[in-house]
Amino acid sequence: MSSDPWGRVDETGTVYVRTADGEKVVGSWQAGSPEEALAYFERKYEGLVVEIGLLEKRVKTTDLSAKDAQTAIDHLREQVDAHHAVGDLESLRARLDKLVALVEARREERKAQRAKQSDEARGAKEALVAEAEELARSDQWRAAGERLRSLVDTWKGLPRLDRRSDDELWHRFSHARSAFSKRRKQHFAQLDAQREEARRTKERLVSEAEALSNSTDWGPTAARYRDLMSEWKAAGRAQREHEDDLWNRFRGAQDVFFAARGSVFAERDAEQTENLKLKEELAEEAEKLVPVTDLKAARAAFRSVNERWEAIGHVPRDARPKVEGRMHAVERALQEAEEAEWRRTNPEARARAEGLTGQLQAAVDKLRSQVEQARAQGNDAKADKLARELEGRQALLDQALKGLHEFGG
Repeated sequence: MSSDPWGRVDETGTVYVRTADGEKVVGSWQAGSPEEALAYFERKYEGLVVEIGLLEKRVKTTDLSAKDAQTAIDHLREQVDAHHAVGDLESLRARLDKLVALVEARREERKAQRAKQSDEARGAKEALVAEAEELARSDQWRAAGERLRSLVDTWKGLPRLDRRSDDELWHRFSHARSAFSKRRKQHFAQLDAQREEARRTKERLVSEAEALSNSTDWGPTAARYRDLMSEWKAAGRAQREHEDDLWNRFRGAQDVFFAARGSVFAERDAEQTENLKLKEELAEEAEKLVPVTDLKAARAAFRSVNERWEAIGHVPRDARPKVEGRMHAVERALQEAEEAEWRRTNPEARARAEGLTGQLQAAVDKLRSQVEQARAQGNDAKADKLARELEGRQALLDQALKGLHEFGG
């Protein structure tokens, strides 16, 4: 008979293992000596030790699922409980019990992590819905439309919630986008209708203007042309592809009439020469408004000049482009001042300009540091290459700073 601290072999070849509940039969051995029998079942015990150790490592260091881990634990526990090995089986059970507790703790930890991620995703989606519902009421059609498309991309990158919550939030989000699209479509449909109405009105005005172009009833016809011009201005703009052509026809009809009247009233050249003198004086008065320092006052003053200009009457035909060009130049300067003021007070454009300037400044500073470092290391070729790149970035930065200056920054 042979034995060790955890097992023995009796004279019949039966192998026993010692447990807290007493000896348990491990198996029968008839093929060799008792020592060989114990060694065989001790190797089976060592195999269990190795398997449990590997499982402990997988649970602690990998993302093994709780379900798979529990299945592996149950499989090993069955082998331990079968008593087909000689060794400290109780210690193996204790290690398996600890593994069960660890797996359960990992399960709860992952459950809490998933709950946290779900809460964060819910908060993010609720914020997207709130912003979309706010944008749905916006009249900034282009900016709001681009932002809504950006929100969709952000939504797609977020994890799904439970089906009911996700569907409810998506319904609100989708409804906000649909409401905005419907309002935008209605707006542009109305705008198209207005431009089509303007086109029809201007077509009528052009037809009448062309019908009057050969009239010799100078006074009433000239008065009617003035009325037609007022109606033209009140009609609003037609579609871009029609507006210029209609205007050229309308203006051309008037030119035909007034050219004919001018040839008949050649004796009024002196009056027109005086008109030219008066308009040149008004043009000079208007030119003093440039450069614009007080936009509101300049615009009011220009309106006054323009009203007096309109009241003067015609000037010699060959002088008209030049003197009118002077007034148009002042008007363009006022328009550019208005546009500059709008850009200066536009917070979105200012924010973009500041952001670009900051990025370019950081790039210039980085390149300057790299040039100095390359010079210090004696790498002149690299330094020259970086210096050329620095020169280009500096030019962009100077341009951006100039643009930012227009915002008063």
